[in-house]
Amino acid sequence: MSPDPESAAESPEPLSRDVVVQNRYGIHARPAALLVKTASRFACEILLEKNGVKVNAKSIMGLLTLEGHHGSKLRILASGADATDALQALAELFEQKFFED
Repeated sequence: MSPDPESAAESPEPLSRDVVVQNRYGIHARPAALLVKTASRFACEILLEKNGVKVNAKSIMGLLTLEGHHGSKLRILASGADATDALQALAELFEQKFFED
């Protein structure tokens, strides 16, 4: 049985939110672990994007390759049932400087 083309067309666009890396040392191991721990609480798909490069927010290795230095502008993309809550939770980590400064 083939998928219904109408249901595929109804898939919503991901929600997004722009954030800035404000903590002094950027996204190193500890902030990456906090991001993964927080993102993993949600069922939705969550990506972080920088300069067109997208990585899974539930992958510590992906996050560490993103080069999220102090002052970097990133976009959080989330799609799924709890996407709004996921965006809020991840944006709060950035706003609170990952509890570092």
